[in-house]
Amino acid sequence: MNKPVITQAMIDAYDEYTHLTLDRRRFMERLTTLAGSAAAAAAIAPMLAADSAKAEMVGATDERIKGEDITYPGADGEMKGYLVRPANASGKIPAIIVIHENRGLNPHIRDVARRVALEGFVALAPDFLSPGGGTPRDEDKAREMISALDAGETDSNAVATVAFLMDHAESTGDVGAIGFCWGGGMVNRLAVNSPDLKAGVAYYGSQPKAEDVPKIKAAMLLHYAGLDERINAGIEAYRKALTENGKDATIHVYDGVNHAFNNDTSAARYDKAAADLAWGRTIEFLKTKLA
Repeated sequence: MNKPVITQAMIDAYDEYTHLTLDRRRFMERLTTLAGSAAAAAAIAPMLAADSAKAEMVGATDERIKGEDITYPGADGEMKGYLVRPANASGKIPAIIVIHENRGLNPHIRDVARRVALEGFVALAPDFLSPGGGTPRDEDKAREMISALDAGETDSNAVATVAFLMDHAESTGDVGAIGFCWGGGMVNRLAVNSPDLKAGVAYYGSQPKAEDVPKIKAAMLLHYAGLDERINAGIEAYRKALTENGKDATIHVYDGVNHAFNNDTSAARYDKAAADLAWGRTIEFLKTKLA
């Protein structure tokens, strides 16, 4: 059997589904139409989705890192998170918040936190679904829970995460953040809401309101996917506001790649060349700004 052909229209339909403007039944109906048959749609759907079984680039038991599930004080209640540090760190090191996509704190984001720790940081991946009991295994349920979050409470929990890492025994007190998709938007919101954040990296994240940009104190690195029309519609207004307010910000648009190009668990959308380039830029940026 020939490998199914995945078109841009299919990827766009999946993006619409994952951001809750389509339910799964309607998504599969559209995918069936695009693919030509239900059988083809059934074969293509897993290729569009993220496969957590492929998540690990750095194993949880890797001897180079120390990782643990923790709880810490949120704004109004307990937050859950996954904390990872280099095993051989000598002295205090900068801290990075790793903010998940709209699927919650899943194996992929845990793996990204381990990758960050290997670069010489204390990495904390918060579970922003903690107020609802934490991230469920069902990704559709996680997306529903994300959409139901109270924005003000979520922002306050992000600010509380910065405060927790500033005071962490192994942290220098210099805190940055990196986020993907929903988490990219959260990094932008955190930069607006926390004057203590020193550096923020947003991957294909929604932009803050232009009138909120003057509040940003952090240096910002913004990665966008060239084919991501939904998110990219806000780039120019954000760029203008950042420039007019004299902010330390760099914007990269990666031509010919899709939203979630960094997610190596999604066969259809992952782009290794763009992901590697963006990751190299990210780590260099964080090491420079948090030095």
